Amino acid sequence: MISIDDFGKLDLRVAEILEIDDHPNADRLYVMRVKVGDEERTIVAGIKKHYIKEELIGKKIIIVANLEPAKLRGVESSGMLLAASDKEDVVLVTIDKDIESGTKIG
Repeated sequence: MISIDDFGKLDLRVAEILEIDDHPNADRLYVMRVKVGDEERTIVAGIKKHYIKEELIGKKIIIVANLEPAKLRGVESSGMLLAASDKEDVVLVTIDKDIESGTKIG
């Protein structure tokens, strides 16, 4: 269990997927350019097996915006998208109505 104060440390935001490329050094990763308010970021995500690029462009997702950047197979990722997974599938956490990218969740 975590406290409400611990939960409050997460900065969850709406992000819009603008562009997706295959990761140059990994078969299962995408390199995504996302818009978070007025800012654009790169996020690396292991969802290539579950989504084709065309179905993701323009989709609004939820990201952890204040996660420390990390290099994934040589590409810096500045955030993490939220997804649910079971033994066979990965499903992105998305927004069901139109709302501005950068909107804070919580």
